Amino acid sequence: MKSLIFSVATLLTLSTVNLPANAENPEHLRQLLSTKNCPNCNLSGAGLVMADLSGANLSGANLAGANLSRANLMGADLRGANLTGASLHGVNLTGAKLSGSTLLGADLRNTNLYGAIFEDVATNGANLEGARGIPHQIVSPEELYRLGVAAAERGNQQQAIYYFDQAIANKPDYAGAYLARGIAKYQLFDRQAAYVDAQIAIKMFKSQNNQEGLQTTQAFITELTTNPETKVSAGKPSFMDFVSGLTSLLLQFLPF
Repeated sequence: MKSLIFSVATLLTLSTVNLPANAENPEHLRQLLSTKNCPNCNLSGAGLVMADLSGANLSGANLAGANLSRANLMGADLRGANLTGASLHGVNLTGAKLSGSTLLGADLRNTNLYGAIFEDVATNGANLEGARGIPHQIVSPEELYRLGVAAAERGNQQQAIYYFDQAIANKPDYAGAYLARGIAKYQLFDRQAAYVDAQIAIKMFKSQNNQEGLQTTQAFITELTTNPETKVSAGKPSFMDFVSGLTSLLLQFLPF
């Protein structure tokens, strides 16, 4: 079995981004806050924490390095905007239009992206940890899988299952995601659901001739079917004793 020692934190490290040195145009900032209409404005580096910008017209605006943490951008027009390195931590982007925008190295942690329109969006290096409603256009099944592993490592199995669900939806034959989801369900004491996922995973690993996946899944199924009535310890299920750690176990199913 492969031995992967990479941590999730390393895999999710943001790319270094060179931000413009110029600051926002004060007049443009006043215009935005008073009218919510500021297309093509220079707002680079602007402080807009918790700003109510719902429905704002920011198409083509320069928001590179801006701090928009926890702002309300619901339904905002951000088409063609430059959000390179911007902080969008906890932002509500429900229904926002972001087609043609640049989000290189942006902080999108814990954002709400349901209904947001992402077409031709540059997201390299963006941090999507904890984001909800991630459109399939901007993230690969493998990246969703990584996010799931990271959530599981933090002990947030429900969020991990959400990401594994999305990975499977985007890649129905992703055997590793089925196994990972099964393990997360097992950690939530749902042996029956975990067993169903494990059975799907083992069939897929067999068809894909993945011996490592087969061995790992067989060990998991053995755990699930041995003394099934025994209450599992919340601290550290015995299956986790079998492996060298959840992260190294699950990361073996990422392509390199």
